[in-house]
Amino acid sequence: MTSETIISLFLGIGLAASAGFRVFLPLFALSLAAYFGVWDLNDNWTWIGSLAAVMTLGIATLAEVFAYFIPWVDNALDSIAVPLAAIAGTAVMVSTVVNLDPVVTWSLAIIAGGGTASAIKGANAAGRLTSTATTGGVANPIVSTVETGTAVAVSTASILVPPLAIILVIIILVVIFRIYRKLRPRRK
Repeated sequence: MTSETIISLFLGIGLAASAGFRVFLPLFALSLAAYFGVWDLNDNWTWIGSLAAVMTLGIATLAEVFAYFIPWVDNALDSIAVPLAAIAGTAVMVSTVVNLDPVVTWSLAIIAGGGTASAIKGANAAGRLTSTATTGGVANPIVSTVETGTAVAVSTASILVPPLAIILVIIILVVIFRIYRKLRPRRK
């Protein structure tokens, strides 16, 4: 496995994790990176770097970010965003991985990309539901701001310094696991 392949895996996993916070934001970040020549994408995915894709994904990102600030709409979005995050996580992973057999690429994309995005989105949806139940939704805009900020940070790190993105993803997954362990009912 070449260093280019490893870096492309780091990029894909980082963007997939970001898709767990906001579905369109990492796709938009990848689109911008490809458009400005920061990252080369697999041949079948070069369309993501087109001006039309940049504009479309940019509009979708803005709509998604602002929709999460509308009470109760945020919970509705979470219900449809879990499967969409898995798709987005898979897509960003498969579009960035280089120098691997297609079977390996797609397997990694589905498991590492879609799995990471789904795990993070599921935890976020549960967190938002808890926030809604305990604060009547008053704290949800704060939760949304943190999620969007995290998506921006992880997407930016993924594109500019992929090894840093992997460290951030590990930290995020550890934090989610610890919160889950504290919140789950204890068996007697």
